[in-house]
Amino acid sequence: MRIAVLAGGASLEREVSLRSGHRVAAALISRGHDTTVLDPAEVPLAEAVAGGGFDVCYIALHGKAGEDGAVQRLLELLGVPYTGTGPFACQLAFDKALAKEALDASGVSTPPWVTLQSAALRDLGAGAALDLIVERLGLPLVVKPSRAGSAMGIKFVERVGELPAAVMGALSFADAVVVERRIAGTEVTAGLLGAPAEVLPLVEIAPRSGVYDYAARYTAGATEYFAPARVSDDVTAACREESLRAFQVLGLRDVARADLIVDADGHPWVLEVNVCPGMTDTSLLPMAAQAAGSGFDDLCQRVLELAVSRAAPVG
Repeated sequence: MRIAVLAGGASLEREVSLRSGHRVAAALISRGHDTTVLDPAEVPLAEAVAGGGFDVCYIALHGKAGEDGAVQRLLELLGVPYTGTGPFACQLAFDKALAKEALDASGVSTPPWVTLQSAALRDLGAGAALDLIVERLGLPLVVKPSRAGSAMGIKFVERVGELPAAVMGALSFADAVVVERRIAGTEVTAGLLGAPAEVLPLVEIAPRSGVYDYAARYTAGATEYFAPARVSDDVTAACREESLRAFQVLGLRDVARADLIVDADGHPWVLEVNVCPGMTDTSLLPMAAQAAGSGFDDLCQRVLELAVSRAAPVG
C-alpha cells in the first residue's frame, strides 16, 4: 500500500512525534509498503494528502492538531482512511477535564479533581477560591494542563503556597488546568489494541528520579520498565478491566493506552487515556506489544490493518 505517516507538526511534542513517525515509517517500509513521512509543519498537509494518492494515513502526531480531532476531521473531509480513533472521541480524550468527567460519570475510578479555567481566574476572581481546592482534595496534589501530553506543564504540589504558581505554570500550556489528588502507588500502563479492543500485558513504570516527567519518559536509562508489571493477578485483572472500560466510555478504537496508578490497597485509578501512544524506542505501547509476543513491525502492521479493514466496503 501507499502510506503517509503523519509526524512532527507544530505542537510542543513535535520532536517526540518525529521520533515516533520515522520509526513507524521504517517498520512499514520493512513490510514492503511505499511509505512517506509528511510533516504538517513543513508541507501543506491537506494538499499533500489529497494529491499524494495515499491508501491510508498512519497518524503519529502527538499533542494539539494530532490527538484533539483536528487532523482526523481533515482526513475525513479528504476521504482518506487513517489509523486510530475518530474526531469526537479524540477531542474528548485529549481534554483531561472532559475525559475525567466522562470516566467518573460512568463509574471508572479516576482520582478526585477540580478543573480551573483561565477565564474563571481572569474574569470571575477564581483565584480567591484556590484554598478551597486544598480543603476539598487535600495534599499532595498534581496540577496538569487540561490539553497537553508527554507530562508537559505538570507540577507536584506538596504545600498550599505552591499551588498558585503551579496553576499559572500549567495555564501557559492550556486554557484550563486539572488539579488532582496525588495517589501514591505503582504506576502502570495498559495498551489497548484491536477491534474489539484487547488489553496487552501491563507495563510497570519505575522512574529512577521518582517522577515520571518528560526527561524520564524520553531519556534512555532514566526509567526502568517491567513488562509484564510486577503486580498480583488480581491487580492485573482489575487494571485490565478499568482500562477497557475507559476505552469504551471514551469511544476509542483500534489503539490507545491507559495510564493508571495502583494504590496501597491494590485499587487501580485511571489517570488518562492516550489516543495516539508514542512509538519511540522508549515508548510504552511497543513494550506491551513485545511482552505479548509481537514485534514493533508487527504492531505497526496491525494498527495499519485495522484502519484499512474499517475503510473497506461492506460486502
